[in-house]
This record gives sequence, structure tokens and C-alpha cells, in this order.
Amino acid sequence: MSKLPAPPADGFCAQAWAHTAGLQQAIVEHPFNTGLADGSLDREVFAFYIVQDARYLVGFAQALAAASTRADNAEDAAFLSGSANGALVEERRLHAGYVTEFGLTEAEIDGIGTSPSCLAYTSYLRACALTEPYPVLLAAILPCFWVYQHVGTTILEATGDLAEHPYRAWIQTYADDEFAAAVLAARELVDRVAASTDEATRQRMLAAFTRATEYEWLFWNSAWTKETWPTAEFLG
Repeated sequence: MSKLPAPPADGFCAQAWAHTAGLQQAIVEHPFNTGLADGSLDREVFAFYIVQDARYLVGFAQALAAASTRADNAEDAAFLSGSANGALVEERRLHAGYVTEFGLTEAEIDGIGTSPSCLAYTSYLRACALTEPYPVLLAAILPCFWVYQHVGTTILEATGDLAEHPYRAWIQTYADDEFAAAVLAARELVDRVAASTDEATRQRMLAAFTRATEYEWLFWNSAWTKETWPTAEFLG
């Protein structure tokens, strides 16, 4: 894993990461991710996560596609639309592999349903795509890139040899150089856009980045608890 250059230490991304540092640490230390790291994570919990993440990626890709239509140059539009395609094709291929490995049937997948946190996070991103200005939408999208890379690389650094690791494919996907390069490009785009806007918008960007990072924690936690709708008992 090669070392990529970091964006400026005084840019928006550095500020946003420092603002959410405690939350980033809590995500890495969440029992879902510590279990993922040492391979002890229950397969049913991981299967629940995989189903939710596949559903989440549809909303995430829609937000990326919406952002691509607002980019003011072709290079940024291509990056965002390419990332949308990657979310729907490349990462879902990873999910499909685990669905096959775990032997999940379509009926079992449908039976898992969509968790409240998954619906809330995707609804938040779709709302940003519909109602927020381009810089704020970019800030809301960024945590999904960056948090996954942070978790993946942290796990890889702590684990080392993945030869026999049950979640090797997941770790390798989010800790490899290609994904790191995509995250760096996303951070550079957000820094550049933030630098060209006003302070009020930058504060809205920080709020969006923070809220999306909170949803990242909630998403991991919902998988750990196999979150269901508390209202289900009232329905036939």
C-alpha cells in the first residue's frame, strides 16, 4: 500500500476531520469493526450489514449522480459519475460475492428488510441532493468515501496477513491503493469547492459532513444490533 500525498492541512477536509475526530475513533472502535478486524464478527451480523449496504449504495449512487450534474467542469463531473457507477457495479459485486458465500436466498434478503438507519441515511443523502447547494451535497457525500477508507486501512494495518481472514475481500476493497486514490480525489474536490465559497456555506458543509459521519456510526451500529423497526409488532 503506497503512501499518497495528503490535501492541505489547513483546508476544509482537515477541519472537518478534526471536528469529528472523536466520532471517527468511535467508529473504528465499534464492536462491529473490531470484530471485523479480528475475524470474530458473527456471519449473520455481517450478512445483515451486506444487505443494508447494498441498499444504501443505491441512494449513495443517486446522490453522486446528482452532484455530477452540478459540477462546473468535465473532470469533476466525470469523477462523480464514475464514482456513482463504481458504487452500483464494483462495490455491489463485493456484496454479491458474500451473498453467494453465505448462501442467502432472495426470500431471506427480502425478509431482512431495510433498517431504520439505512433508510434514514439514504433519505438524508437524497434530501441533500434535492435541497442543498452543490458544496453542501459534496460534504454530505464525502464521509462514505473517507470513513470506509479509514476503517479499511486501520484494520489492514492492525491485521497484517489476510490470507486466512474471513472478511479479506471487504478489507482489501477499502484498504487498497485504487480506493485511496478515489478518496484523495474526493477530498481534493471538496477542499477546492469549499475554498471558493463563503463562510456561511462552509459552515453548512461542516454540518453536513458531521451529520453524514453520525449516520456512518449509526449504520455500523444498526448492523451490530441487526436493527429492526420497533413498530413492526403493531403491523399485521
